[in-house]
Amino acid sequence: MTDAFPLDDRGLLLGDGLFETLLWTGGDLPHLDAHLARMAAGCETLGLPVFDLDEARALCRAAPGEAGLGEVRAAVRLTLTAGSGGRGLDRPSAPVPRLAATAAAAAVVTTPVDLALASTRRNEGSPAARLKTLSYVDNVLARAEARTAGADEAVMRNNHGDLACAGAANLFWVAGGSLFTPALHCGVLDGLTRRRVIAAARALDVDVHEVASGAEALDAAEAVFLTNSLVGVRPARRFEGETFGPHALVERLREATQS
Repeated sequence: MTDAFPLDDRGLLLGDGLFETLLWTGGDLPHLDAHLARMAAGCETLGLPVFDLDEARALCRAAPGEAGLGEVRAAVRLTLTAGSGGRGLDRPSAPVPRLAATAAAAAVVTTPVDLALASTRRNEGSPAARLKTLSYVDNVLARAEARTAGADEAVMRNNHGDLACAGAANLFWVAGGSLFTPALHCGVLDGLTRRRVIAAARALDVDVHEVASGAEALDAAEAVFLTNSLVGVRPARRFEGETFGPHALVERLREATQS
């Protein structure tokens, strides 16, 4: 927890910064160092100074207790901004980033997800498409489209029409006994749960393909599921006109990657 950001903060004014969403299990942050490493790599990509890792760890660990959630499952959000700095686009010559962490209750999700194809596209040509930046308005719009269509979550394509991700999750599907997921160059976040699912599938001798595929790949899939740090592996029930039932491989991957 920190004081409110000032009105000249670049994260507020320009979306200049990064965030991570971590699972607090009620006593632990199982993948804290992996989240911090990804944020540090994002700072390098954005040309921001490396933040104080010890400060970030302390903020994340303190946030659940400060929110009265120390003993329950919660989502911890770590936010890094580029700090204050002048008018317009140019950063100061020596940016001083700001860090803050907050926590909110996060119940276990037990229901499958209904998906809808969004018209809002992912810009695969932008470095921001592969980072958790503070500029998430495209994801906000895609999720709103899905909700308007009566679904829970959006499936986003990139500007080439290739599948990219969900509004707030990585995307997977099963076909012919193999596992498929959009390749990172499609404008995909290198999700931490995504990494664990791929590793678990390979450990089970399942062929894994990171691909550039159109939405028709989901029409032919045996199963579709989403992944992120809060939901783990969440099976899909519907995508547009297609319906999916339980699938043994999806359940095995869910069990193998539980935090």
